[in-house]
Amino acid sequence: MDIQNKKVLILGGWGLVGSATARKILEGNPKQVILTSLLKHEAEDICKSLAKETGKKNVFKPFWGNIFVRHEFKDTNRNELLEDPVKRNKIIHDMVDELDEKMLKASCIYKMLEQFKPDIIIDCINTATGIAYQNIYSSYQDVLKITENKKEKNYDALQNSVEKLICASYVPQLIRHVQILYNSMVKLNTKYYFKVGTSGTGGMGLNIPFTHSEEKPSRVLLSKSSVAGAHTLLLFLMARTPDGPRIKEIKPTAAIAWKKITYGDIRKGGRPIKLYDIKFNETIKLSDKFSREAEKKYKETGNFKTVYIDTGENGIFSSGEFEAITTNGQMEFVTPEEIAENIYRELTGGNTGNDIISALDSSAMEPSYRAGFLQHTAAKKIKELEKKHKTHSVAFEMLGPPRLSKLLYEAHLIRLIYKNFSSFIKDKPANASGKITNYLKNNPKLRNELVSIGVPILLPNGRELIRGPLVIIPSKAEGELINITKSKIDKWATDGWFDLRQGNWKLWKERFVNIIKDTERLYDDTYSSRYVFNADYWDNFKDINIGKVVGWIFINEEKGLRMKG
Repeated sequence: MDIQNKKVLILGGWGLVGSATARKILEGNPKQVILTSLLKHEAEDICKSLAKETGKKNVFKPFWGNIFVRHEFKDTNRNELLEDPVKRNKIIHDMVDELDEKMLKASCIYKMLEQFKPDIIIDCINTATGIAYQNIYSSYQDVLKITENKKEKNYDALQNSVEKLICASYVPQLIRHVQILYNSMVKLNTKYYFKVGTSGTGGMGLNIPFTHSEEKPSRVLLSKSSVAGAHTLLLFLMARTPDGPRIKEIKPTAAIAWKKITYGDIRKGGRPIKLYDIKFNETIKLSDKFSREAEKKYKETGNFKTVYIDTGENGIFSSGEFEAITTNGQMEFVTPEEIAENIYRELTGGNTGNDIISALDSSAMEPSYRAGFLQHTAAKKIKELEKKHKTHSVAFEMLGPPRLSKLLYEAHLIRLIYKNFSSFIKDKPANASGKITNYLKNNPKLRNELVSIGVPILLPNGRELIRGPLVIIPSKAEGELINITKSKIDKWATDGWFDLRQGNWKLWKERFVNIIKDTERLYDDTYSSRYVFNADYWDNFKDINIGKVVGWIFINEEKGLRMKG
């Protein structure tokens, strides 16, 4: 991609890889480089530093805050959010409710993209660490402590702990993040998304010796790898979605170093480590129990100061720690400048061989010629058995969504009554509604099959419904008792109700007309290999193949086209 005069948003721009990438990206003469960080001073400092270093004062723009929450929460500490019941409840709903326009536009990601409208996003945030190190195991232990206390039942404490456990759930957080990111990029016309991912273990296996006092291999560390892997597969799916941004990811599988080497305070969690004066004879007796909390106060003697190497987001290391982790046969390391070089080469059309998405794409097993050949055999055998047993195999509501079952049955009724495209197109929607209603009325077997799989039948007046004990739509997420409105009836009918109203058969008529128009537009009198969905595919419209018709709907109306086949 040509970077010149483009807007480039670097998420995590204050960090080690982000800042190195910002320097490298300037070679392409971008119009603007937006650098983000969690804290305001970090985002502003890196912009000032790079402007001074490069002499480009008007190129760098800062943005700060937590991009994984709604915009109104972006500058609030996560622990503070979780301790506030009202805010915590909003976080839960933002994670688990169905994504809608209101939720999307309230998110920090959407607001940020709306403000800057970047052409390119380079994501250098360690997403897997940010999510996995919320530590669901610790939240789980908090819940257990309350539930195991048989004597004291504290409902409020239990509710707080359970809600915090939900907030720490990895998969819902990751899925919502990717949903918001993708929809925001599509709506605001971002052309390119480049992720700097992680393996979670610096390239080492389950025998990794570096943990935070947990078991080996650490559950929290493996959670980080699991989130990183899930994130990659979601990006793989994003890359296979038509009309979206181009997607790439690189995964450095080594420690990343370094930012600076200096002497100063040794900080942990942003705070200097305190030194304490402890005499050799100040011992404690080891008896039945060991308390992690000190039983007395110790005298502070200042801050721990020494030489250290700053590896950015991965923290600071001592001389011994750095040499241990970078020993040949341990994590070893890669420089941020090498990562930035690979990002730049991939962005500008080069091929580094390090794009994980391309690697997955090229190594994943695709549909085969043999299966395509046998598809005709399977379809033919199904039709033979349908004829033999005097039945029709339409839908079972196992594949999903319910809309698929609804569409297949509606197409099936058209086929039963009209036989071919032309007969249905010639009839009026009002007549079609009456004929199909009467057919269902007089054919209890077909009617019972339909409602028994969970697809209700909405009568032509739009105010009455035939249903069985099971209904798939409305979904359980909408609750057990739901207020009925005209707009909800329309939505439910679209999503999974057999719709006998006249307007639905008008829509089906338009579909059939469009299928014929598409086929005529693709006519090729040389019979080349250019087109698949020609008149032969549709059997010259003498029959109605319900699977092919619904496949056309999913491709053209649902925008569900497979990119690689």
